[in-house]
Amino acid sequence: MANYRVNAEILEKYVPPHTQLDSYNGNYYVSLIGFMFLDTRIKGIKIPFHINFEEVNLRFYVKYKDGEIWKRGAVFISEIVSKPMIAVVANTLFHEHYEILNTKHSWEKYVDHQKISYQWKKKNWYELSVLADINATKLISGSEEEFITEHYFGYTKAGKDKSLEYDVEHPRWDIYDVKDYTINADFEDLYGSAFAFLNDSKPNSVFLVEGSEVLIRDGKKIY
Repeated sequence: MANYRVNAEILEKYVPPHTQLDSYNGNYYVSLIGFMFLDTRIKGIKIPFHINFEEVNLRFYVKYKDGEIWKRGAVFISEIVSKPMIAVVANTLFHEHYEILNTKHSWEKYVDHQKISYQWKKKNWYELSVLADINATKLISGSEEEFITEHYFGYTKAGKDKSLEYDVEHPRWDIYDVKDYTINADFEDLYGSAFAFLNDSKPNSVFLVEGSEVLIRDGKKIY
């Protein structure tokens, strides 16, 4: 996860109806994230050739007040996978923004460190990789890492005045400290001119997360 501080104005047009930008210490973030889907099931069914695959996404953070409860969630500007069925289901059922591109990854683990890399190809091959500790640690309450990882809802626009909300269930993740990282991406090529400034920006933080089993529930519309 590579996390960049951005101005709220850049994100406003992507904010789904009835939600508002979520901030950490007054700062707003977008995150470039690479991860693996493993043992994937759609509606409980394994789709041949769509079980293990990479995803790279760019997301930001919002919150929604449901009665007296604030729900914290993520909004995806773009999600890249190599599997067409995943894109069709997500774009149809969840109004997401999946794009189908070639992807690959490598996981290299050694005695005292690990190198994790995700790559995807549009005009050129792009890469997000980290050199990290081999031992994970617990999230610190109130930390930036907790803010980035602890969003348990997804929100997307489902019309002019309505949004779709879906639950994303997973246990609290552990993290690995990152010693070094590589980000080779043309953000303008990938996400449009609004994000071109990220080409010359350094992330505020980069960390590696230990994943887990994740359950994505059917969405519901909010008005």
